[in-house]
Amino acid sequence: MADEHPLTALEEVETDLRLSRAGRRRSQARNITEGAPREGVAIFRPVENAVLVALHRTGHSAHDVDASLDELELLVDTAGSQVVGRVVQKRDNPDVATFIGRGKVAELKEVAGSLSADAVIFDDELSPAQQRNLEEKLGVKVLDRTIVILDIFAQHAASREGKAQVELAQLSYLLPRLRGWGQALSRQAGGRVAGGAGIGTRGPGETQLEVDRRKINRRITKLRAELRESAKTRRLKTKDRERHDVATVALVGYTNAGKSTLMNRLTGASVLVADQLFATLDTTARRLELPDSQQVVLTDTVGFVNKLPTQLVEAFKSTLEDTLRADLLLHVVDASHPEAEAQVLAVDRVLAEIGADAMRRLLVLNKGDAADADELAGLRRQWGDAVVVSALTGQGTERLLGRLAELLPASRRVVEALVPYERAELVAAAHRGGEVLKEEHRPEGTFVVASVDRSTGEALSRFASVDPWADDRKVAGA
Repeated sequence: MADEHPLTALEEVETDLRLSRAGRRRSQARNITEGAPREGVAIFRPVENAVLVALHRTGHSAHDVDASLDELELLVDTAGSQVVGRVVQKRDNPDVATFIGRGKVAELKEVAGSLSADAVIFDDELSPAQQRNLEEKLGVKVLDRTIVILDIFAQHAASREGKAQVELAQLSYLLPRLRGWGQALSRQAGGRVAGGAGIGTRGPGETQLEVDRRKINRRITKLRAELRESAKTRRLKTKDRERHDVATVALVGYTNAGKSTLMNRLTGASVLVADQLFATLDTTARRLELPDSQQVVLTDTVGFVNKLPTQLVEAFKSTLEDTLRADLLLHVVDASHPEAEAQVLAVDRVLAEIGADAMRRLLVLNKGDAADADELAGLRRQWGDAVVVSALTGQGTERLLGRLAELLPASRRVVEALVPYERAELVAAAHRGGEVLKEEHRPEGTFVVASVDRSTGEALSRFASVDPWADDRKVAGA
């Protein structure tokens, strides 16, 4: 059977798509085909020294280009490699064949050779044809911003769902790039090798490329099915929270803005914190108590970045859509970053892409202790309702909690009820799940005034003079 042939061609593509030593180790544990790990996988060639390449388009300043390259350099460093040079070309539109012009390609080849670079990395996503043409002309590995980000995600994914999302994004990126990668892709699997009967009866068979493409498509289908099941489980948990009337606050923001540090500060959690891009990918949910004793759920998910690959947005869409079910978004911004305003706009673009742009949100200017005073004052003038905090020191977090209590719909309300003695369990529930403000034992029963959640309040309301949730039910019915 053709499926039994070693995936030599696919292995060659995987080899050329690997960027870092850490990613290389993880990739050996991942098996694109189903079953046992493959034997004879090609030796991975990590990128040690890279030259970055960018286009300076009309309408963009030199500062914009440098800022984008600075971020790409951070991404490459996070992936485990180092940048030895940069090349920028002023050009309105990318060249269809090589992205940059013919003369710039020749210059880039000289620069890469003189700096002993073993790869060039473009700040934009390359088409498969551009990538192939550039490798032929430059004689070194050619990568783009997308594969660097995918490699970092592959290193940091920890949960089963996170790994599946990253693998789906990688395979979606890989599939159109199978064509033309090496001579192995044109090998035939027909004839006697595939059980053919001989001259005159052998068909052209199946190319190794077709075998690889079919295996990848099958794996993509399986991953999508797994992610649909994960999304279904997440929706059930969300419905359970809604049934118990628990408000949800979602942390969103640019990668490395300090979302995980803020979650740890507010909830006492122990989410991984590291001074690197995309340190955490998996969704984390923790319970948070506000100053008014209201219990809410605080969730944290993957951070955003400028030019976030479409494959990742698509693969993580079910996770990102958790923000759509939140009652409030906390948009965390690194106030000490020189590109803070641009990062806010980048996050806004991703939120718009998943349909969360119209949701209520509160801007949190984090790292206020490290920010320049003048720049921080400018940010506060631009976003007057923003809260300045330092997740590291705790500065401003009390004010943040107070703002959350103001913005979130109160899930607890005060109920006055005269509970018959035979229903004493309701009084016990008010003590257990709420705050009893007054309690009197009367001939007819126990009179209580309690601040309780909706589920307890609904049970008490049949003995209450006024139903505190009656207006809500009228609005829902309308």
